[in-house]
Amino acid sequence: MFQLIAPSRRRAGGFTLIELLITITIFGVMLAIGIPNASQWLLTNRARSASEFYLDGFAMARRQAVSHNAFSRISLTPNTNTGQMDWQVDICFVGANGNCAADDAGWSTTTAAAANDPQGAAGFKSVFRSADALPSSEVLLPSTLPAGASQVYYTATGWVDTNFAPRLTQLRLDPSTKYANNVPVVALSVTLAGMASKCDPTLAATDNRACPP
Repeated sequence: MFQLIAPSRRRAGGFTLIELLITITIFGVMLAIGIPNASQWLLTNRARSASEFYLDGFAMARRQAVSHNAFSRISLTPNTNTGQMDWQVDICFVGANGNCAADDAGWSTTTAAAANDPQGAAGFKSVFRSADALPSSEVLLPSTLPAGASQVYYTATGWVDTNFAPRLTQLRLDPSTKYANNVPVVALSVTLAGMASKCDPTLAATDNRACPP
């Protein structure tokens, strides 16, 4: 006689409820560890690159002076959201109705070209850049030398116009204590030739990476 044997049941594919719960738990732990670390990494990199934001502004101001054969200036103003500084680049052409003094109405604005611009109303309009994307001043604190200085004026040859005072000579960015080990102190020094470059204000003057006196 033949004995009937019931066929064995194969395990259904997929996850069991227990396996699914374990997977979700592990994934949650990884997120809890990874997201804060990733956020701090992103913030650190933003702080490290903040100096580039200001370097772009100084370079643009000098470039516009030379390319338009005109006076230019960069103005730093406090950003109320981050505590960093926005910047704006304006140009000015000397003419019968203006000599490009600091309070002259002939300077360009973000909505209008300079009064004596050869291209008229279609000429260069001021460029404004917001510091909203930079880390807050609780992460990276900006300061200027001399204290309170916020502008640099350029001649048509790209040199700094020393007739305007107080003239900003250095912009310094100091990390907070929390980020001091990950973000270096950096400063931007503006020479009389109009060139802005990075330097380390914490080093001795004999070090070629130090800021000029």
